[in-house]
Amino acid sequence: MIDAKRMATTTGATISDENMIDIEKCKLRLSAKFDDYCAKIIRDMNTIGVSVIDHFMGQLGELVLQEVLYLYQTVVFSDGKVVNNEMVRDSAGSREKIRGDSIYWVNGSEPNCRFISHLMTTLDRIVFKCNKMNNNGLMGINSISSRTSAMIACYPGQESSYKQHADNTIADGRYITCIYYINKDWVPARDGGLLRIYPSQVSGQQPLNIAPEFDRLICFWSDRRNLHEVLPTRRLRFAITVWYFDDEERRRFRQRVAKSRAK
Repeated sequence: MIDAKRMATTTGATISDENMIDIEKCKLRLSAKFDDYCAKIIRDMNTIGVSVIDHFMGQLGELVLQEVLYLYQTVVFSDGKVVNNEMVRDSAGSREKIRGDSIYWVNGSEPNCRFISHLMTTLDRIVFKCNKMNNNGLMGINSISSRTSAMIACYPGQESSYKQHADNTIADGRYITCIYYINKDWVPARDGGLLRIYPSQVSGQQPLNIAPEFDRLICFWSDRRNLHEVLPTRRLRFAITVWYFDDEERRRFRQRVAKSRAK
């Protein structure tokens, strides 16, 4: 376990006072962008399987950041885990960790998580709408009606990273990965920490290097179509991740788990 009581200033963030932001106007502006967001996600997921949206939450992103920093100061984050082995061997044969982040799960009902909850609800409205729209291509092949809680991940700097992997390698139902970044003044040349994705949906597609910049949303298929990694990070780095389930694959996974436990 990692004690997450840290100084907020280590993020380089300037926290906005909630009273200085017209929250209802911000919510209305965000809702007005939903159709554009859905159109972009559908187009991108059908072409390369990855979509990037900047300025996603607007000023509300400041309040999401404030809540995450509060959690980081007041709760204990746990070491991130992987499904399979915890260690890999580097080119010299030394054993090293697959992932170097610490995490905390939020379901949206916790105290002091009002705007994290609003982020989750916003993602729900967009992803579920994309799944039901006409002419949505790959976004409409499977039924999507549920998701995980939100995983808040923190990389502590010090060259922490996450080795190349796919999120869903065991058919557990995770279908779409959505990552929201809240890192102010991120400079990749100085701070590292790029998300590198290797899309395989299109032959010959080059890897994508995506900086974890403030108020940026990334969506991509959770299976082996999108191997990805977090490159070594030299500054405190936060991400909020939600996974949306393929209903049928999730149902089959739960059946397998239930049968295994019954033996």
